[in-house]
Amino acid sequence: MSPLVLKIAPWLMLVASNVFMTFAWYGHLKHKSLALPVAILSSWMIALPEYMLAVPANRLGSSMYSTAQLKTGQEAITLIVFTLFSFFYLGEAIKWTTLVGFGLIVCGAAMVFFFK
Repeated sequence: MSPLVLKIAPWLMLVASNVFMTFAWYGHLKHKSLALPVAILSSWMIALPEYMLAVPANRLGSSMYSTAQLKTGQEAITLIVFTLFSFFYLGEAIKWTTLVGFGLIVCGAAMVFFFK
């Protein structure tokens, strides 16, 4: 596999897996009338593709990145995906305090990622 693919593919797969997981964890909040067992079962079904992307992304990524880099990168991706999801899907306002807090977390992730 080419070095470029090894650098980029894990991150694309982690973005896709985070979209699935965000819907699995929070998508049911838009449909609160749904019975809880149905919400749980549908969340599990949405989470399966997330695992099918996250596990190979981490395995592939581990040939190029440390596990700390993969984890902190994944956390930064999670915050970005969650912010977009909560704004566009759930219709929640994004507060400046949330952006600052998430920004500080992303800065912490950058410390782990870029300063090995």
